Amino acid sequence: MSNTVTPWYKQFWPWLLLGLLFTSITASSTLAVLAVRSADGMVQEDYYEHGRAINMVLAKQERAAELGLSASLRIDPLTSDVVVDLEGGNGFPERLDFELIFPTQDDRDIELTLEHVRDGRYLGQAPDNLRYRWYLQLQPQSDEPEWRLVGEARFPEEESVRLTPGRAAPDGDT
Repeated sequence: MSNTVTPWYKQFWPWLLLGLLFTSITASSTLAVLAVRSADGMVQEDYYEHGRAINMVLAKQERAAELGLSASLRIDPLTSDVVVDLEGGNGFPERLDFELIFPTQDDRDIELTLEHVRDGRYLGQAPDNLRYRWYLQLQPQSDEPEWRLVGEARFPEEESVRLTPGRAAPDGDT
């Protein structure tokens, strides 16, 4: 009886193991290249400055609470009209800065100026077809706003949203 042993390169198992090895090397190399070349929009480059600014944001929201401010926000799904009814405080500013902050992509953030109409009511115009979840910020229009109201909404499902002096939105924006 003669048992002839075939050479290793003619057998199935070494090629299977080498194939798995080369596949994993190729896949990991591809993922490493993608990780290095693509920017991560969620990571703040100036995180230290953002961290220091959190205290200023909290102070604005505490000031809004001291003044007893809150607001009711409505965005008409057909006309995209923004209506804000500001309640509390003493006196109403002529204009408000209203920010719609998209949670994951800062290039989708929207800034609007709302004009005072009467008795704490402000009007503005939002973009058409506003969809998905947004963080909302409302403050008087000035270089150093005194107070800030915040909220969160999912459009177009929510017709009315309450803005209160609450926790800062986790967008890194101050």
